[in-house]
Amino acid sequence: MKQILLTLTMVAAAAAANYSQKPEDVLATAGGATIKTKDLSEDLRKVIDGMPEFTRSLRAEIRDQLIGQRVLDLEAAALNTTTDKVIGAERRKVPDPSEAEIAKATEANAQALAAFMPKEARERVIAFLRSEPEQKAVADLVARLRAKYKVTLGKDINSPAFAPTDVIATVNGKPVTIAEYDEYAKDDLYEARAQLAELILEELDGRLMDLLVPIEAKSLGIDAGELMAREITNKMKTFTDEEREGLEEALRDRLLKKYQAKVLYKMPEPPVYKIATEGSPSDGPAAAPVTVVMFSDFQCSACAATHPVIKQLMGEYPGKIRLVVRNYPIDAIHPNARTAARAAAAAHAQGKFFPFIELLYKNQQSLDEASLLRYAGMAGLNVDQFKLDSNAERTADVIRRDIADANAVRVDGTPTIFVNGIRLRELSYPAIKALIDRALVK
Repeated sequence: MKQILLTLTMVAAAAAANYSQKPEDVLATAGGATIKTKDLSEDLRKVIDGMPEFTRSLRAEIRDQLIGQRVLDLEAAALNTTTDKVIGAERRKVPDPSEAEIAKATEANAQALAAFMPKEARERVIAFLRSEPEQKAVADLVARLRAKYKVTLGKDINSPAFAPTDVIATVNGKPVTIAEYDEYAKDDLYEARAQLAELILEELDGRLMDLLVPIEAKSLGIDAGELMAREITNKMKTFTDEEREGLEEALRDRLLKKYQAKVLYKMPEPPVYKIATEGSPSDGPAAAPVTVVMFSDFQCSACAATHPVIKQLMGEYPGKIRLVVRNYPIDAIHPNARTAARAAAAAHAQGKFFPFIELLYKNQQSLDEASLLRYAGMAGLNVDQFKLDSNAERTADVIRRDIADANAVRVDGTPTIFVNGIRLRELSYPAIKALIDRALVK
């Protein structure tokens, strides 16, 4: 076990440091030509060159986040409450902005707020004006708690070598090891690598087209402008962005295939998380090759919008997807979310979880207890049993377990989705579909 931990730590450290590309590194080939790191734009090369220093700062920042999480958890335990409630209480101490401040911000953002009703626009302005002082209030709280729980730093987080048991900090007398840090940090470090890779791949795609269009035009005895007109402009009928993008993609695919283009630079492999699903509400075959786990908050509008997208994909991949829903109510901003989660768990006990949550998602403005009882009746539940189950301590335990499991994989908002253990990076139909396709190929 020690050797396995050592290997994992070394791999994580190497991956975090492996940002730099040498100028002569070949990133792509096509039509007998090569594209090297030195051929990338100056701006992108500056980003690449700056990644080692950025990584050092990021690693230190993540260490401080981990320490902050530990001291907040300790404070929550001391107060017999949840970490979210500790944070929420600190945020509520921040006074609302003055009417003059609200009026000034509303006027400055009039165009962006035009799509909202006056009440919602006002709420958004107040939330925006509160965000910075709330963040400062929480940061100040963490600073006080670091002193209270006697935080001391250990080995430099950017040391060139670690053993898994090396201590990077001590919190309330308990060591925080590099192995714990690596587990906590792996998603943020991957995200930094992935964002850089996307920038490089996007530029490579453009460079390949810049390279191949003139070659193709020359082979046809025309200039590049005439080729683009023939393949794009002259074929357009509706003149929409979608039509143009489709024609450009078709030309790109044809040229890449014809000239045997190869992109040698690859996206980094994402971390894979093991997330328990036993006992949680699920839809789809238990043996489906793809498991989609969605941490949801029933008062979250994005969750309500995402649920039908996943259901649509389940229809497009019949028998291939199992959807598992777990709870992550965000008490600080959604006061009825935890009550709704308990109600959904009670519906699950009667085998009607999904019909019930459809009602929750459709009625997010009315999730008080009286409304939940009404939805229970609408879903065909035994309402008396529903009441008992909603208020049972075992139901509260289910929600707490879900939150604990979510925190263990650094869920910090909803919806957070994992496809076969890989975290979804972009909340969209194409992104979810791409992860499903990836899982089916593996």
